[in-house]
Amino acid sequence: MSKLQRTWTGSILMAVIGSALIASSFNLFIIPHQLLSGGLSGIAMIVGYFTGFDISLLFLLFNMPVLIWGLVSIGRKFIILSAIAVVLTTWFMRLVPVMAVTSEPIMSGVAGGVLIGLGTGIAMRGGGSSGGLDIIASILTRKRDFPLGTVLFALNGVIIVLLGYFKQNWDPALYSMLSIFITGKVMDTIHIRHLKVTVFIVTQKGELLLSKMQKLQRGVTVIQTEGAYTKRTQHMLMTVTTRYELADLQLLIRKWDPQAFVNVTETVGVMGLFRRS
Repeated sequence: MSKLQRTWTGSILMAVIGSALIASSFNLFIIPHQLLSGGLSGIAMIVGYFTGFDISLLFLLFNMPVLIWGLVSIGRKFIILSAIAVVLTTWFMRLVPVMAVTSEPIMSGVAGGVLIGLGTGIAMRGGGSSGGLDIIASILTRKRDFPLGTVLFALNGVIIVLLGYFKQNWDPALYSMLSIFITGKVMDTIHIRHLKVTVFIVTQKGELLLSKMQKLQRGVTVIQTEGAYTKRTQHMLMTVTTRYELADLQLLIRKWDPQAFVNVTETVGVMGLFRRS
């Protein structure tokens, strides 16, 4: 199996795990107490609660236009993996029975939020998303440097207000708010796209690595260096990337120059031209 095939296999496996966690959270913790998960899934739940329509099918239906938008704005691999996660989540929701694990709504909100955060974060670490506002927030954060979970929490506020308004009972809305907040915090812990690192690569194959690194769409500074003891001329390539994309860069280096010396340091912040996505 090639490295590319292993990468796709790992990403799809993470999408499967993430989807199973999200669907289990919906059917075992969120839906039995008529809470909301936030995002398009939350909208699907509101519609389902008041109309009786199948929430899993509504979830799939509402995600279709967003997936199309993401395909145009973000890229093919991300959307393919996101579409796989959406379809799998729909499928798992039809497999897992809707039943309350606990009779306490607040405990269901906490547990549901943790599971959704884990599932969404795992799906994003695999290179995709769980669909819905995850895709919308990913598009928005391409131009801004702040945690993705915070963006989702802000976008979900209007959904919480809708639940409280239509049910004329703010307890489920407040429990849902807690659940969504926990989801964002857990997701930010797992999903590390907004964290930056500086990578220093000392190599004798500078031109080869530069040509291969172009597909990563990150700026690279080339510094001429000399070994202190060997007196051999080498290149040091310096680039700033995200923790999320670091694995791709490391895989590229191992493939084309396994003898290269690589130093990775955390970056507090960046100024100037830097692609945020």
